[in-house]
Amino acid sequence: MIKNTLKFIFALAVIGSLIFALLPEKIKVDMISVSKGDLLITMDGEGTTRIHDIYTVSAPMDGRITRIEIEPGDLVTAGETTIANMYPANPIFLDKRTETQAKADVEGAKAALSLANSRVKQTKAQLEFDLAEYKRAEVLFKDNNVSKAGLERAELQLKTLRAELETAQSNKQVMVSRLEAAKARLLQPDKDELANNDEGCQICIHSPVDGRVLRILHKSEGIVPIGTSLVEIGDPADLEVNIEMLSTNAVKVQVGNPALIKRWGGDQDINARVKVIEPSGYTKISALGVEEQRVNVILSFTDPREKWSALGDAFRVEAAIIIDQANDVIKVPLSALFRHNEIWSVFKVVEGTVELQAVNVGRRNDQYAEILSGLNVNDQIITHPGNSIDEGVKVEPR
Repeated sequence: MIKNTLKFIFALAVIGSLIFALLPEKIKVDMISVSKGDLLITMDGEGTTRIHDIYTVSAPMDGRITRIEIEPGDLVTAGETTIANMYPANPIFLDKRTETQAKADVEGAKAALSLANSRVKQTKAQLEFDLAEYKRAEVLFKDNNVSKAGLERAELQLKTLRAELETAQSNKQVMVSRLEAAKARLLQPDKDELANNDEGCQICIHSPVDGRVLRILHKSEGIVPIGTSLVEIGDPADLEVNIEMLSTNAVKVQVGNPALIKRWGGDQDINARVKVIEPSGYTKISALGVEEQRVNVILSFTDPREKWSALGDAFRVEAAIIIDQANDVIKVPLSALFRHNEIWSVFKVVEGTVELQAVNVGRRNDQYAEILSGLNVNDQIITHPGNSIDEGVKVEPR
C-alpha cells in the first residue's frame, strides 16, 4: 500500500514538472505607472551668448602704437582708462634723388619769393608816385587848372595801384608758404626723438565706455594704419543669447515666450525670454551637408545675474523655447507609443498579462505625449515594447 502511494506521488510530481516546463516563460519588460504632470511644448535650438553692445577701439591716425598692457577681463572706465599710447608716424627718410629734388624746390620757392618781394616794392613805389600826382591834381582842380575828368582819372589810377599792391602782398604770402612747405620736405627724422618716444603719453587712447576688456586685437608695439582695431570692450552684464533656429520652427515662436537655457555648464537651467526674432534668415550648411534656412532668435535672461555670471561672450548654450504648456495632464513617454492599424496604441499590463490599448494623443514634446483618453492614472504600461510583446503575453517587471 505504501509503495503504491509513493508511486502515485512520484507520478504526480513528474506530470507537474512536465506541465510547468510547458508553460510559457514570463518576459521581463520595462513598465511604468501612468501619472499626471505638466507638459512643456518647446522648440529647441543651439546658439551662443553675446554682449549686446561691443565697442571696438581703433587707431585714430597713422602712427606708432606702444605695447598694450591691459589684459582680457580687466575693468576699464570711460574716458579714464588708457588703452594705448600712440605717436604720429615719423617722416620717411629721403633718398638722394628725392632730397635733390626737394632742395631744388626750396631754391625755386626762394626765387619766387624774391620776385614777389620785388613786385611789392615796385607797386609801393608806383603807388607813392601816383598818390603825389593825385594830391597835385587836387590842388590844380581847386584852382580850375585841371578838369574834373582829369582828377577822376588820377583817383582811378590810385585805386588801381592800391589793388595791385594788395595782390602783390598776397602773392608774397603764397610764396612764403611754398618756401616753408619745400623746407619741410627736407626734414629728416630725429634719432634722439625716435629713441625717447616711449616716455609719457603723446596721444592717449582711452576707453569709450565702462566695462571689461573682451579681446586684445593688436597686442605688440608697431606701426599701424588709421582704423586698425586694437581692443574690444563690453559690459558682461549686458549679455544675451543668440539661438540659431530652423525657419520652420522660428515661425512658431513669439516674442515674449519663456525659454530655458540648458547644457550651458551649470547645475540648473537658466530662465530666459524671447526678446527679438530677426526678420531676415540666412542659409547654413548642416553637419550632414544639407542647406538649411535659419533665423536668429535673441533671448534675454530673466533670472538674477548671480545665476548666470559664469557665462561670457561667445559661450555655447542650448535653449528650449516654450511655445505651449499643459498642466496636470496624463502623460506617457513617447517610447511607449506605437501605431496599430493607423491608431496610436500602448501595451497595458493587467495582472501580468499584456493588453493592447488604443489611446487618443494630444500635445507632444521630444520626451512625453499627452493622453486625452484610453488610459487612467496608475495604469501599468510597457515603455519599450519589443517584437516579442503581443496581446496575451505574460510579462513581469525587469
